[in-house]
Amino acid sequence: MRKKIDSEKSLTRSSAWGGLLLVIVAAATLAATSLIQYLYSREGIREEATARAQGELESTRYQILDIVDQAESAVRNSEWITRYCLDYPDSLVLVAQRLVRDNPVVMGSTVAMVPGYYKRRPLFAPYVFRNAAGELETKSLATEDYDYASKPWFTKPIELGTAYWSEPYIDVGGGDELMTTYSLPIKDKQGRVAAVLTADISLSWLTDVVGDIKVYPHAFSILVSREGQIMVCPEPSLVMRKTVREVVSTMDDTVAVGAIGRAMLAGEEGEGVVVEKGVTNMVFFAPVERTGWSMSIVVPEKEVFGGIRRIGRIVNALQILGLLLLLLILFVVGRNLKRLNKINHQKEKMENELHIARAIQMAMVPKTFPPFPDRHDIDMAATIVPAKEVGGDLYDFYIHDDRLFFCIGDVSGKGIPASLVMAVTRSLFRTVSAHEKSPQRIVTAMNESMSESNESNMFVTFFCGVLDMQTGHLRYCNAGHNAPVLLTDTISTLDVIPNLPLGIMKGMHFQEQEMDLHYDDAIFLYTDGLTEAENSAHELFGEKRMMEALQGRQESMAHLKSMEEAVKAFVADAPQSDDLTMLFIHYLNETDPIESERHLILHNDINQIPQLAEFVEAIADEKSLDKGLAMSLNLALEEAVTNVIMYAYPSGSDGLVDIEAILRKNDIKFIISDSGKEFDPTAAPEVDTSLSAEERPIGGLGIFLVRNIMDSVKYERLDGKNVLTMDKRL
Repeated sequence: MRKKIDSEKSLTRSSAWGGLLLVIVAAATLAATSLIQYLYSREGIREEATARAQGELESTRYQILDIVDQAESAVRNSEWITRYCLDYPDSLVLVAQRLVRDNPVVMGSTVAMVPGYYKRRPLFAPYVFRNAAGELETKSLATEDYDYASKPWFTKPIELGTAYWSEPYIDVGGGDELMTTYSLPIKDKQGRVAAVLTADISLSWLTDVVGDIKVYPHAFSILVSREGQIMVCPEPSLVMRKTVREVVSTMDDTVAVGAIGRAMLAGEEGEGVVVEKGVTNMVFFAPVERTGWSMSIVVPEKEVFGGIRRIGRIVNALQILGLLLLLLILFVVGRNLKRLNKINHQKEKMENELHIARAIQMAMVPKTFPPFPDRHDIDMAATIVPAKEVGGDLYDFYIHDDRLFFCIGDVSGKGIPASLVMAVTRSLFRTVSAHEKSPQRIVTAMNESMSESNESNMFVTFFCGVLDMQTGHLRYCNAGHNAPVLLTDTISTLDVIPNLPLGIMKGMHFQEQEMDLHYDDAIFLYTDGLTEAENSAHELFGEKRMMEALQGRQESMAHLKSMEEAVKAFVADAPQSDDLTMLFIHYLNETDPIESERHLILHNDINQIPQLAEFVEAIADEKSLDKGLAMSLNLALEEAVTNVIMYAYPSGSDGLVDIEAILRKNDIKFIISDSGKEFDPTAAPEVDTSLSAEERPIGGLGIFLVRNIMDSVKYERLDGKNVLTMDKRL
């Protein structure tokens, strides 16, 4: 009896020690897991903080450089006219007026002559500036109180022989506010430096741009000049009063702060850690090119890692609680049935949520047909049948600027992950195509976005097209999708370049193709769920059966119903193995045939403008146009071409302007293209013609005349060219 009691006690002790050992092992495992998670999370958070700070630095730098670029361009575009006006001193003030008037970022400008260049005017520097009311005023810098010839903005560019951004300064007697100046030496015909052309930029906006950087609540930013002058800082007493070197001497961590300060003044980019008054700060810095400035963002480390520390404490508390609960596991076996019932309830809830998700997914694609009841030039129909509650197939279309934008796609995989990617893809298509008219650029932009965060390694086969509803011209780009079927007098597969699907790799090059649709032509787009539909014998529906089902001319919706019935009859009772999506586009616009085409190429020389009159006169004679209409067409064409000649190419460079005229029975289309800088003249706001000439702002009348003369004016940026299409219906 005693042996039995001892045996039971031994078994009890053994069980207790076993349970204690289990708790110890579990505690050690949880502690090790927490430590590993903490280390990896800390590193991930550090990388995220670095990325956020660098992103803010890059964004702010681009904002500053945008202003800098505008000022530099304004000065360089005026270099030639300044050189020309050296022989006409009184016209130099007009150069400065034009530079300030046409460039809102420039608050003032002067053409400061080298002392003694003009014998009658030893000192000559007309200065034009924008006053507080936004009006232009003119004064002379050649005064006894203002020795412009000794100012760094004047001496430095002459000394260096090139353009120069000055240190920030308060220009007493000049612009009378904190500014920086971009100066360009101007040489005369003999190669002598005759003057300095400037553009003054007020620095009041810097505080708003740089000071608003808030990657974290208590983070702040600092901007210093080439010489270390503090330009932007949260401490107002330091701005334009202290240099970086002076501030370093007052800091606790002079070694770290000094190293960062030297790196910033050297124009380097990087990061560091500074401990000041017991607070550890992470510092990120980067230069602003060409200006000699340098920016930095200071982030308290506790704000970066404070969250993970709080979570760590919570996790530790939960782990202790888990260890305590582990001791009670033997007493809660009866709760398994309750948990099972809970799981069943969650399953039902999930199924209901999947039904809702399906309804939401279907609401994302157009499903009202005919989709454009007021139009008679297009007939469309589409359907999508997911293999599961939700799927990864998609289609979309809409009309904008009299162009039909459409797409179809198939996400790799099925179920909820595929449906999420499908929603992202459709949203990207809508977002990108709202600003792009080229299928190649739409697909490229979508691929860049999807590849950047594709941690699940899912991809999308995709076909994108843009159809000009007036001309029937179709531009398309395929990304690894099934080639659509083209229904004309015959039925054939559309010629496509396969390309790679979306989301596989950034930087991929996608090729665009084009063709013309004619009246009664149609395109049938589908996903591989159609051709790969299986019957019970595992036979595929295939392309041959698909082509047979497309025989005969009928309405779009009837075509899709015929195809659905053919697939249903083939698969019979076999389960659907893949999502099935179809899109049918029937083009019904009868376009006029082209009667003739004319072509004219001009150089960006204003003296070649008279050739336009001869060009339009020949068209008017061919089409028997009355003189009033011919004069209106010549005026519109002259305004558009003059705009290209004046602004498309940099000053002094030779560029071409290509003018093409397409003549049809009922309309004339002019297509003007150039390889100059990107500029959309149609983006200019409407001119308020009710205002007087004095009240109305300068510019905008040219495009106003073109819009009023022509029936439609459209701008595109295609293959690095500006393309302006103007149509006049007769």
